[in-house]
Amino acid sequence: MSKEIPKTQSAVYINELGEYDKIKFDNSIPTPKIESSNEIIVKNYYAGINFIEAYFRKGIYPVGKFPYVFGREASGEVVAVGDDVKNLKVGDKIAYLSPGTFAQYTKITTNDHKYIKLPANSTDEDLKIFGSLLLQGLTALTFINEAYKVQKGDNILVWAAAGGVGKILTQLITNLGANVIAIASTDEKLKLAKENGAKYLINSSTDDIEGKVKEFTNGKGVDASFDSVGKDTFKTSLNSLKRKGTFISYGNSSGPVENFGLGILTPKNIKLARPTLNSYIVTQEEWDHYSQELLKLYKEGKFKFDIYKTYDLKDYKQATQDLEGRKTHGKLTLKIPQ
Repeated sequence: MSKEIPKTQSAVYINELGEYDKIKFDNSIPTPKIESSNEIIVKNYYAGINFIEAYFRKGIYPVGKFPYVFGREASGEVVAVGDDVKNLKVGDKIAYLSPGTFAQYTKITTNDHKYIKLPANSTDEDLKIFGSLLLQGLTALTFINEAYKVQKGDNILVWAAAGGVGKILTQLITNLGANVIAIASTDEKLKLAKENGAKYLINSSTDDIEGKVKEFTNGKGVDASFDSVGKDTFKTSLNSLKRKGTFISYGNSSGPVENFGLGILTPKNIKLARPTLNSYIVTQEEWDHYSQELLKLYKEGKFKFDIYKTYDLKDYKQATQDLEGRKTHGKLTLKIPQ
């Protein structure tokens, strides 16, 4: 069963690796078709913007094949289902994780369980929120439970604390009774971090970060550093950790961390992790646990999730320039043309 679907669709994509000039938008991308009995096609309403797309565009992460359609998450309406799909029907609203969501239509398989069914009466605002929340929200939630189990009283360094993941990390870590030391590049962003519960603030543009960490921790260092920046901050994160501290490196906004000898971890018995969300939500049980916990925390008001700006799909190039240029805070999202 399906609704009428056009042969081609509007999408944002690249045909080769490179900078902003390689980003294309037009309506020439073929619309997906049901090819196996467990597939569905979603007509997208909103798609969350994430920094990871810059890594694919630049070749830091492999894209597989071209054209590469950007996007990792979205919300929308099911418009076609395979014969063996029992738990979804045409007309259902869902939010989901998948590649290729910066397009009017995306095909996913229900064997890949990374979706949640939304209420039939979901508003446009609901669809915007849930089409933009999952990737960053689940990243923060899994990391503080599995990459480093945050404990009450811990001192935790959060880089890019006013960014999408950083804002959620700051709130969730604070809720656990730990002390967030927030790092951001402007006083405006640090004000947001403080509003989200950060106990200590460091301006990366003007402050001596290591010196401030020592001051805030009485010279001991932090229990863990959640570092999304990468190459430029690796040594600072390492030097800011206490003995037996944990280094969570999960981003490359300044470029990938360059080769280093493991011996640099030895003097303080540092634990180093390089986690990715998808490896924490492999099974149906893991997905159900973390996605339901995230929704519960959001609905109970345990953390705020605000969308800083909504761009039209055709304006993704500007959106990622704003994001990569550190001109934004919180979440950016795309409105998909209907």
